[in-house]
Amino acid sequence: MNQVENNNIKREELIAKFKNKIAPSILSCNPLTIGAEISEISSNIEALHIDIMDADFVPNINGSYTIVKAIKEAFPHIFLDVHLMVNKPEKLIDDFINAGADLITLHIESLQHPHRYLNYIKDQGILSGLSLNPGTPVSMTKDLLNATDVLLLMSVNPGFGGQSFIENTFNKIAEAKSLIKDLNTNTLIEIDGGVKSNNAQELWAAGVDVLVAGSAIFGQADPNLELSKLNKIK
Repeated sequence: MNQVENNNIKREELIAKFKNKIAPSILSCNPLTIGAEISEISSNIEALHIDIMDADFVPNINGSYTIVKAIKEAFPHIFLDVHLMVNKPEKLIDDFINAGADLITLHIESLQHPHRYLNYIKDQGILSGLSLNPGTPVSMTKDLLNATDVLLLMSVNPGFGGQSFIENTFNKIAEAKSLIKDLNTNTLIEIDGGVKSNNAQELWAAGVDVLVAGSAIFGQADPNLELSKLNKIK
């Protein structure tokens, strides 16, 4: 079996591990206690969402490949969903691959050559993700979905946690589902922003494959209880 075949098998395993999951976002953790907060829920999760921000693409700064490396070393069983909300993300891809990312998501708005870098990520044996801001139409992904394992639809404007869900996201989910079906790409749909127990059921019903939840889990009195509520809604 050659390296390409090995990478394809590895990616199929990662897709199966990530599909139909809640991915708690560590953006909502207290930076002083992030390790303890992850540890508290680590036996009840299979994925974590890690936002990387550069205070340029978004009006905030957060994270680096070192946090990804530390989390992977401490919690090797957890799928690490790395979301690069940065300009020129292509300069960071190798750092996050080497740190242990299982999925690297790039913003279509920050790339001149998205197809090139999505395929590059896939060629390394991990999952490629493409993210759209709320104001970016789904139609822009038509020629990119064949290189995209995960389509991340932002349901808030990126840069801060704790924002309210943008209802038009449901229309974008329907558009994305239709396009994925027409192109027969099997791309997963992930939603990030404002996910709570009061909209999770509708999101699952709309055909979403992965839900990112931050303040709905971290910062709550009993994060495992909140996580259980979200999982029961599926």
